[in-house]
Amino acid sequence: MGRRDELIAKYADDLKNKCGMEPDMALLTKVTIGCGPSIYDADASTVAGSQPGEIETVKNNFLIKKLGLPDGPALDEAIAAVIETYGKSERNKYRAVVYYMLTKHFGKESVYG
Repeated sequence: MGRRDELIAKYADDLKNKCGMEPDMALLTKVTIGCGPSIYDADASTVAGSQPGEIETVKNNFLIKKLGLPDGPALDEAIAAVIETYGKSERNKYRAVVYYMLTKHFGKESVYG
């Protein structure tokens, strides 16, 4: 099993055990691949949910640029809801898991066709 496969298994475990979701493995794999090499970097692979700059990065680079959503309060509310679901006290909020949950939240699975 490759390193990426190990990470995807870890993300699926987080979705099941910390977020109470049954992951769509095909979508999770595509979202993880879409994160590129950042998944291998300890700092870049996680989302600091309490840092406003990090929230802006998720909003601008993922929701607006990648998913093609219009800017607005709904984006901030969705990010807050995902952070809440993952658990505010959870230190390692993996970027791929957060992006996966946001993709599902907005029904944008088609972006990963």
